[in-house]
Amino acid sequence: MQKKIFTILLLVNVLTLSEALLAQKYRSQIFDSSIKTLQIGRVGEKYSSNMIELNSADVLKIKFDQLSHESHAYSYKVIYCNADWTLSNLSTNEYINGFITNNITDVQLSNTTTFLYTHYQFELPNNDINFKISGNYVVFVYEDNKTDNPVVQVCFSIIEPKITINPKIRSNTDIELNGRYQQIDFDVNLNAIAVQNPQNELKICVRQNNRYDNEVINLEPTFINGKTLRYINNKNLIFEGGNEFHSFDISSVYAASRGIDRIKYVQPHYEAFLSQDVIQKSRVYNHEFDANGKFIINYQESKTNIDTEGDYMFVNFTLLAEEPFFDGQIYIGGDLYYNLFDENSRIKYNFNAGMYTHRALLKQGGYNYQYRFLKKGEQKSSIEKIEGSFWQSSNEYSIYVYYRPIGGRYDKLIGVNLFDK
Repeated sequence: MQKKIFTILLLVNVLTLSEALLAQKYRSQIFDSSIKTLQIGRVGEKYSSNMIELNSADVLKIKFDQLSHESHAYSYKVIYCNADWTLSNLSTNEYINGFITNNITDVQLSNTTTFLYTHYQFELPNNDINFKISGNYVVFVYEDNKTDNPVVQVCFSIIEPKITINPKIRSNTDIELNGRYQQIDFDVNLNAIAVQNPQNELKICVRQNNRYDNEVINLEPTFINGKTLRYINNKNLIFEGGNEFHSFDISSVYAASRGIDRIKYVQPHYEAFLSQDVIQKSRVYNHEFDANGKFIINYQESKTNIDTEGDYMFVNFTLLAEEPFFDGQIYIGGDLYYNLFDENSRIKYNFNAGMYTHRALLKQGGYNYQYRFLKKGEQKSSIEKIEGSFWQSSNEYSIYVYYRPIGGRYDKLIGVNLFDK
């Protein structure tokens, strides 16, 4: 009897674990604190999305640094996901040509830097792996064949463009006129795609500045006109305008560039101190050029290879506040923290200094960031409380359209439109 009970409990635990794995939504992130500057981008582009076209010449490059000159045997494997970034039930040979796991062989040591690091990179697709279908993918990097213990995971998408998306941003919303918000309207032209039931066969996702906390999914068209689906005046598609991102440039240690108060050498490393930030109380919008949260690695004095000659330095953030916010936490938003809310991105209040302070180890380059307030018990952050919110702000929006026909087993990515105001 006891053995039977034990077996039942074991089966329940296994089923619960399996359900949890299937329900997990994957995000690009780092799990090993010695790994820094995880990047993914289309080869040949300065600022690039994590996306390539199916059966094209497009190539994605994935790269990261490990903070030592010690040898590490890193490998990677690729899995396929549903539209919501949960694990698909497809078998490997349904979405991959080649080997699902491969070794990372492009390895280079840092050169004349105060921080020792080793640079790793690889490309997808390559001679060992190619992709059969469009949709969402996750690549895991792990060490010494420990496939269940990744050091990083990176999300990317492959598109097979079949439809046309025509978006528009306006300030006239159902909430207010020309104030703090932006309304997104768009049309989806199905072209030759034969969709019988758009609500069930199409999955649409809208994001602002590559954020996940305020993304909008499960949209239904306002009305359908033949092959055109119209998404107009949808209250779910009203976003905070927010404010322009803060910017700083640490590509040189010899001159204080934009957003930098000072850079100094504190043996044995460099320290950068950013210009002090304040809580935005003004209702006057000031335009600033930004990259909508992205960052780029750059070293002005590089002779041959920025990836291995750029140094690391501690970057100090300060946000003036007479007292902390007791109803929530403040996080640093942007691609430098992969738009995640965790202990790495959380900025803490220093009672002695009377301000929020944060210290990050970053590689030389140019960065965008902003402060996001996350109220207790909520998952969607707000920009307005710290940065203010203006309909005039420049934001990058992305619309993803996935298609799973009746009887289909996976979500094809048939249309993407990236646009900004």
